[in-house]
Amino acid sequence: MRIFVTGASGWLGSAVVPALFDAGHQVVGLARSDASAVALKAAGAEVVRGTVDDLTVLRDAAVASDGVIHLAFKHDIAFSGDYQGAAEADRRAVDTFGDALAGTDRPFVLASGMIGLAPGRVATERDTATIDGSPFLMRAATAQAAVALAARGVRSSVVRLSPTCHGDGDNGFMPMLVATARAKGVSGYLGDGSNRWPAVHRLDAARLFRLAVEKAPAGSVLHGVAEEGVTIRDVAEVIGRHLDVPVASVAPEAAAEHFTWLSGLVGLDSPASSALTRELLDWQPTLPGLLEDLDQGHYFHTSATGV
Repeated sequence: MRIFVTGASGWLGSAVVPALFDAGHQVVGLARSDASAVALKAAGAEVVRGTVDDLTVLRDAAVASDGVIHLAFKHDIAFSGDYQGAAEADRRAVDTFGDALAGTDRPFVLASGMIGLAPGRVATERDTATIDGSPFLMRAATAQAAVALAARGVRSSVVRLSPTCHGDGDNGFMPMLVATARAKGVSGYLGDGSNRWPAVHRLDAARLFRLAVEKAPAGSVLHGVAEEGVTIRDVAEVIGRHLDVPVASVAPEAAAEHFTWLSGLVGLDSPASSALTRELLDWQPTLPGLLEDLDQGHYFHTSATGV
């Protein structure tokens, strides 16, 4: 298949693209910068220049493809305080892809999140987020819209990714926790630290996206989860050991100062299962788990943590 991939040169996309090539597919990647274009060409992909805000570019590339994998999300503005703006841009892109692919039965795979899906219990692929207008849940609403494209003749699927999609080169939540511990001189957690986050290695996640575009049934919800729940205290202990700083509980009233914008997420108990995904697509994660990956040391190089 000729597959159009947004976010193709990013953290996850740079693993998805080789996974597609290895399975014999052609890849067309969206590049918003010269550096991204160079990286995609070096990987063997055809390049389309533009951003997720260039809706005409997205539509034309989708029409010319046999399928679309949408990985791009404006994390730069989301992490700097405009999560709503990022989520709104994502919804416009998904609506554009839906219109372009309607009636074709071609695959459309959307990357989404799962943290907070079913707080306090193990979430499954059958769980649906309650949309309450929160900017963080706008992305869940977009995922629901993508699933609904099945009724319009699109073989749509959504991959809910673990909040910790880890590996060497990660620039997400784990390196932020490492950077926080280094800056504060303490590796912290909230409460007793027993709250859990699911995790998946990015190479396992990349293989799941390849399977989804190849054979996920229309309207599928898939979970990119290798480990149902790793406790945040266990994560903090590995970070503390590698940085040689104390590991301690952070009081609720000090959470915002210590964790900044992560304070609303680091205390969430959000485990999740991928049993249905594994059965549906015969997906079996094989790469190291989160704690083992952290213990390999690459998260503690200063270049890995951005400090």
